[in-house]
Amino acid sequence: MEKKLIIKAHELRKHGFTTGEIADELNVSMDTARWLVLQKPTEEKPEVPVEDVAINWKSLGGNSTRLRYISGALSDMALSHGEADVVVGVAVSGIPFATMMADFLEDMSGVETSLAVFHPNKHRKLDETNDGEGAISTNFSSVEGKKVVIVDDVTTSGKTAKEVIAAVRDHGGEPLAVVVLIDKAGISEIDGIPVESLIQVNRIG
Repeated sequence: MEKKLIIKAHELRKHGFTTGEIADELNVSMDTARWLVLQKPTEEKPEVPVEDVAINWKSLGGNSTRLRYISGALSDMALSHGEADVVVGVAVSGIPFATMMADFLEDMSGVETSLAVFHPNKHRKLDETNDGEGAISTNFSSVEGKKVVIVDDVTTSGKTAKEVIAAVRDHGGEPLAVVVLIDKAGISEIDGIPVESLIQVNRIG
């Protein structure tokens, strides 16, 4: 498994992916992504990596029907925190869920629900030591004066979610909840905002 991830990370790097984009594509932490691209894609046994759990949800991402079912479940969890006006999808993997959730939430609550997109800093900066902020896309809905649900596929440390919460507040929005498919960190809230996950990964031992 490690060798496959190393090879895939090197392939993505050759295609110009930043470490943040590699982390999202492979659903691993930034530390693990950095480790993967530093390894040689050979038959040699790699050194022990940083502790992490690699997530592969391709069976969902490649099937619109399954994505819709999962988005329905995420919508149900989000609705327990109030009726949202806007669903913010974190690029790239959170956007399919957010798109379908906006439709579900509008049907479930009767409140018109639009879509916004957030580009995290780790995607926007080639210098991965930069601790700048991400940005809400101007091509989609505004969050100003709106109640907002934030959606991502996987949370590893909560750093990206914290970034989105801050951006929503800076733009005059009110975050209601962060909803993720998989939580690898056991986070129940970030900056006072509840975090809901469909699946929680726990390390034993």
